[in-house]
Amino acid sequence: MPFIRVSYLRHRYDEQRLNRVAESIMSALIEHFNVPKDDFFQVFHAHEPGEFYYSPNYLNVERTDGLLYIQITLKSGRTVEQKKRFYATLAELLARNAGIRKEDVFVVLVGTEYEDWTFGNGIAQMLEITQGKERAVHVASVDSE
Repeated sequence: MPFIRVSYLRHRYDEQRLNRVAESIMSALIEHFNVPKDDFFQVFHAHEPGEFYYSPNYLNVERTDGLLYIQITLKSGRTVEQKKRFYATLAELLARNAGIRKEDVFVVLVGTEYEDWTFGNGIAQMLEITQGKERAVHVASVDSE
């Protein structure tokens, strides 16, 4: 259930390259966070130079105008190791598939809970799914006693 926002400088990337960025992000999410293939929600935001700021060398990382800000809102609960492997894989995929420098891959994960999402119809679908699973486990455990 991740929701991804990608920000970049306008005219820096064409549609084909942005498509490869989207595919690379999804591949890393599937591999490291077990996201279903059809759980695909991404928004790309192009910014004018006066709307896009960054430190060119914060924490000794040499960034360029090719910088991608990638914000991923997702269910909390991933381990530190999962996150570290995800970051490494994503940077590698973006470099290989879209020609993005690894130094220009800036990622922020924002953790949420199931009740923080609706996928339409004004229903908290993920909350209903997890509550249904909890009821099924409870019923199964009562039946086995």
